[in-house]
Amino acid sequence: MTARFTRYFTHAPALLTLAAALLSVAAPGALRTVDAAEASGVAAGKPIPLALIEGMSGPFADAGAAVERNLRFGVERVNAQGGVALPDGRHPLELVVLDSKGSTEAALMQLRAAQDRHIGFVMQGNSSAVAAALVTAIDRQNTREPDNRELFLNYSADDPALTNANCSFWHFRFDAHAGMRMDALADVIAADKSVRKVYLLNQDYSFGHDVSTLARSALAKDRPDIAIVGDEFHPIGRVKDFAPYIAKIRAAGADAVVTGNWGNDLTLLVKAAREQGLDAKFYTFYGNSLGAPAALGDAGVKHVIAVADWHPNAGGAASDAWYKAFRARYPAAQDDYPVLRMSMMVEMLAQAMTKAASADPAAVAKALEGLRFDNGFHPILMRADDHQAIQPLYVMQMDKQGTPGVRFDNEGSGYGFRTVLALPAERTAPSTVCKMKRP
Repeated sequence: MTARFTRYFTHAPALLTLAAALLSVAAPGALRTVDAAEASGVAAGKPIPLALIEGMSGPFADAGAAVERNLRFGVERVNAQGGVALPDGRHPLELVVLDSKGSTEAALMQLRAAQDRHIGFVMQGNSSAVAAALVTAIDRQNTREPDNRELFLNYSADDPALTNANCSFWHFRFDAHAGMRMDALADVIAADKSVRKVYLLNQDYSFGHDVSTLARSALAKDRPDIAIVGDEFHPIGRVKDFAPYIAKIRAAGADAVVTGNWGNDLTLLVKAAREQGLDAKFYTFYGNSLGAPAALGDAGVKHVIAVADWHPNAGGAASDAWYKAFRARYPAAQDDYPVLRMSMMVEMLAQAMTKAASADPAAVAKALEGLRFDNGFHPILMRADDHQAIQPLYVMQMDKQGTPGVRFDNEGSGYGFRTVLALPAERTAPSTVCKMKRP
């Protein structure tokens, strides 16, 4: 027997098996029927799980708990309306909370746990460094296992690169990025002629460095007369006493501080400012966040300025009704930190699933691109070019409850925020250098 025939007979069983399989698929009546449940990417009647990967313990546990409340509020709103409508019927959403302990390594471990459970939707936001690692891991996962893909929904990680140079088809940001927030703050700083010297103080990671760079650029353009008298970074989540930083700010003669700090790092910073009697304005990204107004007290009145997509005193009957519904669900004073975009993110996701007639991450991603959502008082466009949400932004100033424009306070503190600048969505839209690679 020649070598050629020897090779043929050696592989013949495998070839015959393959041929039989092909014939069985091609034979009339042998085609497998795909039912509506399989086509929609989820078993009939089963909940659609959404994984929240966030620091539920550690130095930013309070921030993680606030995120969970806001997302759960959104999930409950969708489920109260019957859940997500798919071809095989309606499906409730299910929030699955996975504790990252505020660590990138732990977040990646929890991502693998979500992948093992075939959870197709991952939500995170309280760290741009963690978000960047998750985007990379999800890109890799979706290429390696196309039958077990994931979509990343980002509610707070504000590093501009995530929707610019490092944009991903599998990532959608529902918050304004740092550049968008800084541009809004800069408009207010430019109009405040009392600001002559600014101190930049930020957390030492990608987002904090972005805030510093963006602040320098915006001030140079809008107020070149302002002197930057300090530009400092501190370890994230590790500083227990900010008094030395406050002393440096005072020594530099700064009359304003620009900071992107959030969570406990912001609360402790403003508390130290109050205790040290620092008479400076704080232009912040999250000065209205959990614990900050109560920590500042009277010292924050007309001194703390923040920027956000929405706040309780934004005004209007529909806005007030939404806020009152959140407070009815979470009546404890310490739980009074509603974040509109988190609830709207969940509702937009449900709308995209219905539009796609599927809970398959790839189909939902395509449905999210260019999606417009309006809850009656806050319109959002998910821009297809870079997956950046375009929505209104508010710059607000802290004041006592009961003063004009401050109907509602924060966390029962007696202090709230009033709008000083309201930017419509079209005024907040940034340029982008994203070059999206689509599957």
